[in-house]
Amino acid sequence: MFIFILQLFGMPQAFGITLSAIVLIISIFHFYWAIGGKFWFANTLPGNKVLNPTKFDAVIVAVGLLAMSAFILIRIGFINFMLPLWMMKSGLWIIAGIFILRAIGDFRYVGFFKSVKHSAFAKADSHYYSPLCLLMGVLGILIEL
Repeated sequence: MFIFILQLFGMPQAFGITLSAIVLIISIFHFYWAIGGKFWFANTLPGNKVLNPTKFDAVIVAVGLLAMSAFILIRIGFINFMLPLWMMKSGLWIIAGIFILRAIGDFRYVGFFKSVKHSAFAKADSHYYSPLCLLMGVLGILIEL
């Protein structure tokens, strides 16, 4: 699928569409969890003692991710929408930075350098979440280069 997008749109646009799709899917999951869905929720948090998000928190994250997804499509020219120049120049760098910082982590519960490594969340984070965040950060950088 990625090869088809790459041939159809070119490198930055293919990276942008891919990144936007990933962020959109994560946003949809957050909306789903906000309305009470439980699928894939069990290992998405470091534990009740660390984070105890509300449904409103899930909606805020979902809306933020949805805005990021839309911004990425605007930035690569897939959606024609006027934004301030500073946002067009800095926005994707900020998004990439957010995801790279998430991949690095807080040195305790999340990220590649976490110290708590034996929980179900920590294993899922090491195998899926942190690598995905690193990929998303790298894709953001590649779009801007």
